[in-house]
Amino acid sequence: MAQGQFKRDYSLLFAKRFFFLIVMALLQVYPSVAQEKPELKIGGALRFNYNLSSWKDGQKKRGGDFGYDLFRINTKASYKGIFLDAEYRLYSSEFGGGMLKQGWIGYNFNDQNQIQVGLTQVPFGIQQYNSNNWFFNLPYYVGLEDDLDMGVKYVHTGEKIEYHLAFFKNAEELKFGDNTEISPSRYSYDIAGRNKEANQINGKFVYKFGKEYLSRVGISLQYGGLYNLDTEEMGNHSALSIHYELTKGLWDVKVQFISAAHNPENAAGESREIVSMAAYGAPYQVASDFTIYTLNVARNVPVEWGPVSSLKFYNDFAFMGKNVSGFTDSFMNVTGVLVAAGNVYTYIDYAAGYNHSWLGGNFVDDFAKGNPNATWEARFNVNLGYYF
Repeated sequence: MAQGQFKRDYSLLFAKRFFFLIVMALLQVYPSVAQEKPELKIGGALRFNYNLSSWKDGQKKRGGDFGYDLFRINTKASYKGIFLDAEYRLYSSEFGGGMLKQGWIGYNFNDQNQIQVGLTQVPFGIQQYNSNNWFFNLPYYVGLEDDLDMGVKYVHTGEKIEYHLAFFKNAEELKFGDNTEISPSRYSYDIAGRNKEANQINGKFVYKFGKEYLSRVGISLQYGGLYNLDTEEMGNHSALSIHYELTKGLWDVKVQFISAAHNPENAAGESREIVSMAAYGAPYQVASDFTIYTLNVARNVPVEWGPVSSLKFYNDFAFMGKNVSGFTDSFMNVTGVLVAAGNVYTYIDYAAGYNHSWLGGNFVDDFAKGNPNATWEARFNVNLGYYF
């Protein structure tokens, strides 16, 4: 048997066994009381964005730009214990246009146990977000923060122990061709180009403790296949995260370590030191092996200023070390405040980046090879949104 065939068969066997374990776990829980009347809730948001970027000379001369960010619709429905959670977003055509951010069908077995099927959040690291600002943090830009894929997830939420087990068949698939690359019109970053994510398993375990303060310490594991469209061989990718969250009074602290590796079975002559990732309408390159450290600190301040009820000050920092010879590391730091006024939420951010694809420099390979002569670039950003 060829080595590639062995890898592919082993990956599928591993995924099937993991899915079997999820099903067996479901048999251990008790069903919830069926809901008699159907419920439907519709919500959404309209957001606008102002930004002024240090690397855009024309923009600086005219004092920045203010325009449309997104319009989104959120739908939640439930009947007889089965529920739906979906969100559709409309960005400008330059940022991918319309896309399903999330959409899954779920069932609550009881107050602590739930299953979700569809386009659901990958259980990895600090969630829902490992950040406080509008820009997210570095893990998001490499597919490890608020990532959503197609699969099934089982969630247990106890008083002290929380765990998530999941199997994802693949990332969002929009074309269903035999040899087609994924569409870049997506919300979260996924492997793109001539490789496709396949048969991924995830496990996340969290222990909660503390009386005067709440602490959450956890570990997340991820392993899956990378199917190459040219060689028809199955490579693999894996990631590990150790994370800690502290909430004490009005203070919030989030600390996380991530190690990730990608081993694609590319065609001869194609580099295996980089992988392509895509979202928001465009792909870019990412180092195949890297580590990320993040530290986020926030302080909530209740106020009574007319409609303004609270201010949340924060600083989110991240470092990405690329474990590839000759590649330059990346940094990101965002200082800002979230202003809450009724249904209006405004993020005011000063985001700085070094070898960051969305913060100056060369968009295509900042998260891959990078530039050793790069300079820090910054963007002052105000995102104004009405959420309903």
